[in-house]
Amino acid sequence: MTTLYHHGTGNVLTERHDNGILQITINRPDRYNSLTLPMFEEMNQIWADVERDDQTRVVVITGAGKAFCTGMDVAQPDPTPQDALAILETERKRVATMLRIEKPIISAINGPAVGYGLSTALLADISIAADDAVLIEGHTKVGVTAGDHAALIWPLLVGMAKTKYYVLTSEKLTGAEAERIGLVSLSVPREQVLPRALEVASQLARGSQQALRFTKRALNAWLTNAMPQHELSSALEILDFAGADYAEARQAFREKRPVDFPSARTAGGLAN
Repeated sequence: MTTLYHHGTGNVLTERHDNGILQITINRPDRYNSLTLPMFEEMNQIWADVERDDQTRVVVITGAGKAFCTGMDVAQPDPTPQDALAILETERKRVATMLRIEKPIISAINGPAVGYGLSTALLADISIAADDAVLIEGHTKVGVTAGDHAALIWPLLVGMAKTKYYVLTSEKLTGAEAERIGLVSLSVPREQVLPRALEVASQLARGSQQALRFTKRALNAWLTNAMPQHELSSALEILDFAGADYAEARQAFREKRPVDFPSARTAGGLAN
């Protein structure tokens, strides 16, 4: 695969197909396409490239191997407060850019999508999931606020009752169930995910580009008007990075044991 945009890590590949279709592939299959800290900025820069790229009409984003993207790699060193603040700003820009890009974005969810991965999948204009793919919002499971997309887009997609259930419990969904409740556009057998996404992309690439882009702009006003909610949830998530619950979740992951959240053992429900 040819890499068109170069931003450092080499863990994100870009390839141009016919008719102005750009494929972005998150490429850490050995780590289920989880993100290192530098990859957050790399993805942010790639979306900025897409916005400026006059040769691109439609974007398809997917993951290498068996996963779409499983969020931040929790095996890496703990983020410093400076790292957390940098992620907050990078994520604010990434979400705003994805919503501002007038070219249609299609997510080909070929496998597990968790946290940041699910955010990217659902912020796409059309989402096509493997019927057996595992989708998990996941933030509360590691002791942080659901901050990178859930408050912004879940209520519009599935309503508040389903949003609160899945976001608060971090319960997993399959791609088939996600389609049933309206969280994703389509679910198909795993081997058909990328071909179907590219087929839809080809259809859009042959359509009226002005009509498609203006329609996306109008529809995304629902989301851009809600950006203050997104920024609040993201700020609360960053505060949680400094908390005892997040530290315990990371340590439990490393020790391969159940999480024992400090805040669940205090009368007031807040961890020191």
